[in-house]
Formats: sequence, C-alpha cells, structure tokens
Amino acid sequence: METIAKSPVSLTQDAVNEVKRLMAEPGFEGGQYLRIGVKGGGCSGLSYMLGFDRQEEDDEMFDMEGISVVMKKAHGIYLMGMQVDFQDGLNARGFVFNNPNASSTCGCGTSFAV
Repeated sequence: METIAKSPVSLTQDAVNEVKRLMAEPGFEGGQYLRIGVKGGGCSGLSYMLGFDRQEEDDEMFDMEGISVVMKKAHGIYLMGMQVDFQDGLNARGFVFNNPNASSTCGCGTSFAV
C-alpha cells in the first residue's frame, strides 16, 4: 500500500544530508524507509522515533527531498508541523526535533507532552 501524501513533518537540509549519508553507507539494507513517529514513554509522556524500517500496512508514505518516509497514520496529530534538524557541533551531534505542538519537553530533547 503506497500512498504519497503531504507530510506533517519537515526535514531541514542538514537532516536531509545526514539521512542520505546514512543510506549511502556500506551495509545499508535496501528496501527500508526513514520512519518518523512517536511512542509512549520517556520523562514527558511521549518519545520521538527516528530510524530505518520496512513499510507496514497502516503507514502513510511521504517523499521528502527524494527520501521515502513512512509514518503511522495516527502519529500525524502529534507531529503536525514538526521539523527534524541535524546538528553536528562540538557540544552536540544528532537529530533534533522541533515540535510546535509540544506543551512541555524534557532535557534530553526526545521526550514531550501534548
């Protein structure tokens, strides 16, 4: 089931570059997509998910700058308007989630409440 829809999430150019770099690494398993989502847990109630995964039946598929992204349909309400960035600085390296819908976040930056 492949549906290309308008994504509720956006990726900065730095995030796009890092995802494409990871996908070009030797040993990257083809047939996987970038998965963005949420799961219960974390110090604020919900945690962000970002990784590579196979498409599942209840996923929506989005194209972001040539990257195929999958997300559970139900996760869209939590992630609407969120921007994923990648920072590569001296103090921090990794993906950063900027979610305008989060009513609170925790110090680790990967957990939030709505």
